[in-house]
Amino acid sequence: MRLVLASNNAKKLAELKALFDGLPLDLVAQGALGVPEAEEPHASFVENALVKARHAARAAGGAAVADDSGLCVAALGGAPGVVSAHAAGPVAVQGDREAVRLAQDAANNAWLLQQLHGHTDRRARFVCTLVALRHADDPEPLIAFGRWEGQILAAPSGQGGFGYDPLMWIPALGATVAELPADRKNAHSHRALAAREMRALMQQAWGL
Repeated sequence: MRLVLASNNAKKLAELKALFDGLPLDLVAQGALGVPEAEEPHASFVENALVKARHAARAAGGAAVADDSGLCVAALGGAPGVVSAHAAGPVAVQGDREAVRLAQDAANNAWLLQQLHGHTDRRARFVCTLVALRHADDPEPLIAFGRWEGQILAAPSGQGGFGYDPLMWIPALGATVAELPADRKNAHSHRALAAREMRALMQQAWGL
């Protein structure tokens, strides 16, 4: 079965391909089929993932899977949530995509530390929601969740990863996400947890 990923993120595609390995699926990024990005107008991960999956499924004429992920901080009522990637607002930086991403990550981390100034409750979780559809009008979307619990440090630590990884301390692993080797991060991450659950749902509900 061809399964269209409602994303053009090459790292996300490679990660999900590995996590879905062994299933009879041909995972293809929507950009390879000329499918444009969908709007993400909603306040929850599940609503945005469903919108993206339906958009990709309709445009590609078949099955699709979408991911919506972010950081939820307890003391901030779940913020930054669905706007995690741009919590600090867009950065005015010129350069290639990677330079802009690094500047945005730094701005977002600074924003988060400012928001948590004076708070003793540093609990947070990375959240991933995966939604899969057999077709655009599928009345029974498969929905899987992954939650990776941690705490926000007072200062960044570690050079790996991206986004909020340098601030996210994982007590169970004794390290920030940015300090973990890529293979260890991918084995424990919120996306890995959601993908394992989605894999089981596909096998059960879709008979894969």
